Amino acid sequence: MATRFTYSRWDGTQKGFSLDAEGILEELTDDLLYHGDLNAALRRLMREGMRDADGDRIEGLRDMLERIRQRKKEIEESGDLGGVYSEIADALRDIVDEERHAVDNAVREAEASGDERRAETARDAAMERNFRLDMMPDDLAGMVRELQNYDFESDEARRRFEELMDKLRQQMMQQMVDQMSDGMKNMSPEDMARMKDMLAALNEMIEKRERGEDPGFEEFMEQYGDFFPENPQSLDELLEQMAQRMQAMQAFMNSLSPEQRSQLQQLSEQLMEDMDLNWQVQQLGQKLQQMFPQQGWDQQYNFRGDDQMGMQEAMGAMQELGQLSDMEGMLRRATNPSQLAEVDLDKVRELLGEDAAQSMERLAEMTKMLEEAGLIDRKEGRLELTPRGLRAIGNNSLKEVFSRLTKDKFGQHKTTWDGSGHERTYDSKPYEFGDPFRLDLQRTIRNAISRNGPGTPVRLSSDDFEIERTEHTTRSSTVLMIDLSMSMPMRGNFVPAKKVAMALHSLISSQFPRDYLGLVGFSETAHVMTHDQLPEVSWDLAYGTNMQHGLRLARQLLARQSGTKQIIMITDGEPTAHITPAGQVYFNYPPVRETVEATLREVVRCTGDSITINTFVLDATGPLRRFIEQMTQLNHGRAFFTTPETLGDFVLVDFLDNRRRTSRAR
Repeated sequence: MATRFTYSRWDGTQKGFSLDAEGILEELTDDLLYHGDLNAALRRLMREGMRDADGDRIEGLRDMLERIRQRKKEIEESGDLGGVYSEIADALRDIVDEERHAVDNAVREAEASGDERRAETARDAAMERNFRLDMMPDDLAGMVRELQNYDFESDEARRRFEELMDKLRQQMMQQMVDQMSDGMKNMSPEDMARMKDMLAALNEMIEKRERGEDPGFEEFMEQYGDFFPENPQSLDELLEQMAQRMQAMQAFMNSLSPEQRSQLQQLSEQLMEDMDLNWQVQQLGQKLQQMFPQQGWDQQYNFRGDDQMGMQEAMGAMQELGQLSDMEGMLRRATNPSQLAEVDLDKVRELLGEDAAQSMERLAEMTKMLEEAGLIDRKEGRLELTPRGLRAIGNNSLKEVFSRLTKDKFGQHKTTWDGSGHERTYDSKPYEFGDPFRLDLQRTIRNAISRNGPGTPVRLSSDDFEIERTEHTTRSSTVLMIDLSMSMPMRGNFVPAKKVAMALHSLISSQFPRDYLGLVGFSETAHVMTHDQLPEVSWDLAYGTNMQHGLRLARQLLARQSGTKQIIMITDGEPTAHITPAGQVYFNYPPVRETVEATLREVVRCTGDSITINTFVLDATGPLRRFIEQMTQLNHGRAFFTTPETLGDFVLVDFLDNRRRTSRAR
């Protein structure tokens, strides 16, 4: 079935195709050329972000981690967790005050009745109640335990105490079944009993799996799925969700003062013991901590706000802090953009905002876009540039260099006259005596018909003959020598040099496919490189600038080629190393006479083989200038003293000018 497209009038709100694979690869180019590692370049792009073709910012992981840090700081500064302790303590004190007030009222009513026996009984009961209230422990668990066994005078105080206990039980349970449906928010005694059954069934499932048995996850979800609105699809997913909930409560307890923590812990155990839940919760907590040690069970937060937080508010803050910490850990563990596809975009949107969610989505697509475009490929777990990706890098480098040039700085690969050769120009000319008789039959017959008119037979004369034009063809063989010594990256010269190599290869392969381009890298020693290796080539962690060895290898490469031969050398240092007659590497800085003479002897050999050496010098010092001048006098090549910013301009313009002069000379 043919693909269908829908078009609509532009109203200014639609987003264009602002991010494509070529744009991503272009953004990667400098980093890739500098470090020589595609995977590392993708990681850095993922971390730092980029701007798309529309100039919109795509946030990197560094930006998102900073958002997480700021949001966690805001939450910690929003209130004081001591408010949870104070909220419960204040509620209990209010209940005690209500009870004292009722006891006093009962005594006054009995005394006002005129019944002395009744008044005496009321005074005795009030003395007993006030004694128990006066002797009540200061800790929360002790106050609750005492009031649970206390015979209230006030029905209102009893009602408020029972409501407080129900509320505390619900809050403790809800932190374990957080995000439940609205119908489960107010748990009845039956709901709490069912909660205990659910926890027992969950512990039993874990034990079954530990024994190698089928845990019965599907049956569990049929019976208790309403406790888990996230709809986990496996036991592992369900346990991870439970671990996150229990960790939030643990982090809350860890963040309290030691006294507050102790009192709330005792209160929690007492309330759960009342519901026969303590053992089930402890069993589950121990198993989850063993299964998810990375969950951060020792995590604690420094709440330092002025406003006192209630239990519900505190647990909401803990839940958000836990989600932020989980997301922070996932982002820190991500090693390539494709792993970001596992991040819950809705959760990113909820926690960090729409801009962060959109950036996360676009970052996650980058690797996939590059693979689908055929620019990169995955081999043995690593990403590598494809041949198409290599060409794209070269074209990007070529485009960058040419974008800085004005049109009058370079010409095309053409001669100023036509003649015999190998390439047709798809043009013709009247035949002249001595021309090769490559007859353009179509134009010749047309000339005859124009002269004699239509009809057959068509009679030809010598004036009708037109022949095909051909252009003189030339061939140039070039070896590019790149300095890979440590001074190149230290001075910021390495990436411009690699860009020139990529651009020159792209230019020659696209415009002059019959030309030859070889590559030689040199530092302490020299080695031949292929174009496929070039993007991943890095500088050598060794001292020395061995021009002599590099020139020797370049000369050997050119010995197998034809046409005009030249060496283009890019360097920022003097020759400080050479190969001795015994085949050993000799290095010394500053350069010694033996190294200089060995290098110049290789220059003389290149000159004898009709190889021109054109040198592009970066950050030239006085001694380096003097050496380059010696070299150019021997070879009759040219020297360009340039900067990283203008290196590409000089090299490509010189190559094209030299290519044009060679063509004209023929």
